[in-house]
Amino acid sequence: MSKEQPIVFVIDDDPSVRDALDSLLRSMALRVQLFGSAQEFLDTKRPDAPGCIVLDVRLPGRSGLDFQRDLTRSGIHLPVIFITGHGDIPMSARAFKAGAIEFLTKPFRDQELLDAVMLGIGQDRIRREEISTGTELRKYFESLTPREREVMARIAAGRPNKQVAAELKLSEVTVKVHRGHVMRKMRAKSLADLVRMADKLQVSIGKS
Repeated sequence: MSKEQPIVFVIDDDPSVRDALDSLLRSMALRVQLFGSAQEFLDTKRPDAPGCIVLDVRLPGRSGLDFQRDLTRSGIHLPVIFITGHGDIPMSARAFKAGAIEFLTKPFRDQELLDAVMLGIGQDRIRREEISTGTELRKYFESLTPREREVMARIAAGRPNKQVAAELKLSEVTVKVHRGHVMRKMRAKSLADLVRMADKLQVSIGKS
């Protein structure tokens, strides 16, 4: 998923600004989608790829700052880079407090915007990979039998096979067999790897 070509969404009501940003970003081999309003962005199906939003603060209707809040409420977590010709400290403080990664006042240097865009794409790539990894881990965990989940929880908690056998009223050989199944199904390369997986999944004794 993270290997998809990145995309930058530019939302600005000024056609000349959109065209200039389009040329700049495409010169860096980035995909670009241009929008004249926030609603136009919301009404368009977005590619499943890492990206970020370059957003004008002053838009027709709802401001860019209000739209930033709407994005979070809508579950859209793309990093936001604000651009404005009329910025002030309270405005930039509000933007950063809401999670913006940059607030650029026009005229800004091309490199400033490109640096912010690459930072945003990098952050979104990491977020997407973490979601993907978590989804895969949950799928692996759900493939375990109830008994294997009990064994996994105890192994991850540091219990030796003998103690796990006693707690679950199983033979030690049976515990070793379950342990092998758990390692294979979870794609764990080592015990430390399995412990990290259990921690990420919040697997614990009594919750498995």
